[in-house]
Amino acid sequence: MLRLFEIRRGAIAEQPADTGATEKQLAEAVWVDLQEPQEEERKLLEQLLRTELPESEDVEEIEASARYYIDHAGVHIHSLFLTQSEGRHNTASVAFILQPQRLLTVRDSDLADFRLLRMRARRGQVVAHSAQELCVLVFEQKVENLADALEDIHLKLGEVSHLVLEDEAAELEDAIDQLAKLEDSNGKVRLCLMDTRRSITFLQRHIKIDNELQETVRDIIRDIDTLMAHTTFLFDKINFLMDSTQGFINIEQTNIIKMFSIAAVVFLPPTTVASIYGMNFDFMPELKWLLGYPFALGLIVLSGIAPYWYFKKKGWL
Repeated sequence: MLRLFEIRRGAIAEQPADTGATEKQLAEAVWVDLQEPQEEERKLLEQLLRTELPESEDVEEIEASARYYIDHAGVHIHSLFLTQSEGRHNTASVAFILQPQRLLTVRDSDLADFRLLRMRARRGQVVAHSAQELCVLVFEQKVENLADALEDIHLKLGEVSHLVLEDEAAELEDAIDQLAKLEDSNGKVRLCLMDTRRSITFLQRHIKIDNELQETVRDIIRDIDTLMAHTTFLFDKINFLMDSTQGFINIEQTNIIKMFSIAAVVFLPPTTVASIYGMNFDFMPELKWLLGYPFALGLIVLSGIAPYWYFKKKGWL
């Protein structure tokens, strides 16, 4: 899918997508957003840029030299964005090619950051005067969405905290599962923040930025530093709740083992008495005794009650 954006009166506006894009429209577009490109779309853009567009496997490379570089086509940045599917967060890479008059983005996923930018562009809320400023705005929008993701994680963590520390009827195994998912999501957000800081730093070094845009870049870096500290706080809280949950599970298991141990000790004397009177010796005094059977039953009950009373007195039950 190919989307084209242009600058109208200082704001980004999307070009109509009723018909296929022409070379003239591509040449005039300040932002070309390519999502899951078809072969003809790739060829059209490669002809315009006079370079090959990155393939999916190229975008996913983790080496810095493959993610941040400059060639005749422009400044290349491959940046990680946060996605969400079936309640779990994942990351997806987006290839940025920044030229003096154009920004090209290539991606394989439908990302919330880009959907929000398109919605804001339709309302005339994306103010930009150049491709460089638009590129910085994309990263600014990305950081805002990452901040929202951290807020959601913090709220969910509060619910799990209540579940673990206050709800006596809680299923602690479910709490561990939720904590594992939150830890994974927090790690994905932190990874995207680290990647964004590297991307912004690379842009600062290799493009011309005026004073106003430079201030925006500094604000983004300050926001990233603040959010990085917040992810550390969330990691600490997740670890605390995980340790607490495992501690409560261990206590429950210890209590169960304790009850089995006490039951075994309580029933041991009656079992011993019953075993004695189950012996098949010819000479046993109680065999001919009229009260021998009631005496044996009473001794069994008494030998069971005595350990239970002793444990109760000691406060072990």
